[in-house]
Amino acid sequence: MKPIDIILDMETADPDDVMTLCLAIHHPMVRLRAVTVTPGTDEQVGLVRHILKQSELDIPVGSYRIGYDKNCVSGFHYKWIGKIQEASPDDEGYKIIEHTIKQFPHLTLLTGAPLKNMSKFSEDIQLERWVAQGGFAGDNVVPESYRLDKFKGMLTCPTFNFNGDPSTAERLLKADNVLKKYMVSKNVCHGVVYDAEMHEQFEPFRHDSYAMNLAFKGMDIYLKRKPRGKKFHDPLALAAAIELSVCEFKEVEMYRKRGGWGAELKTGSNTFISIKADTSKMIRILTGQEG
Repeated sequence: MKPIDIILDMETADPDDVMTLCLAIHHPMVRLRAVTVTPGTDEQVGLVRHILKQSELDIPVGSYRIGYDKNCVSGFHYKWIGKIQEASPDDEGYKIIEHTIKQFPHLTLLTGAPLKNMSKFSEDIQLERWVAQGGFAGDNVVPESYRLDKFKGMLTCPTFNFNGDPSTAERLLKADNVLKKYMVSKNVCHGVVYDAEMHEQFEPFRHDSYAMNLAFKGMDIYLKRKPRGKKFHDPLALAAAIELSVCEFKEVEMYRKRGGWGAELKTGSNTFISIKADTSKMIRILTGQEG
């Protein structure tokens, strides 16, 4: 297998976005080519640049709203990372994405944030593969044996990343210039939790790299505060970007209804949504044992 070129589009309200950044930097089969941040404050860009610098990785960092003066880095990140020096982005996020695709035309765009950085993405540029953490598959798509109790009886459900910019989400889902679309959906992500047991499985790999050790440290802090664990949304999407078989997917057409998202089975759509995840395989992939 050849390494995968990836652009990571992220935010910093939730710890698992920075976990995903660390795991992408660490993974031997990932070549992280750029990072874009929503909204992309100087604090957020500084956080990303700090991790990249410590990992000896010099890649462009883009922002949706250059100069936005609200601090969007959560207090948890300061406890985890420490003091963060503000930094300016290299350019607007969509420009970074378009330029990077021209350099690496077979890359994967991995989105774990509201899709603001894709709001101006040109229809003249072809994106080979988009893997998104977002969307929802209901009872009409998910077999009964795979359904989580909290979602049984539901056909649609709001999802944070898509509802952060629903018009862009709808446009990308219908876009002919986005060739393959994979949704790592809410109905699956809520069944994958980083808890004390998973933490033990990551521990033997913590010193493999700066980024992996930082990821482990962050979850160590998190679990001491919230021992029930953290839903592992974006890292699962990263694992799927590395190896699609970590999830079982169905080909569908996505739709939005009254603020919720749903899916209907449809062949030939080139849009696929997860209905089940293999947590053990995800761990093997993210720790570099597989994929």
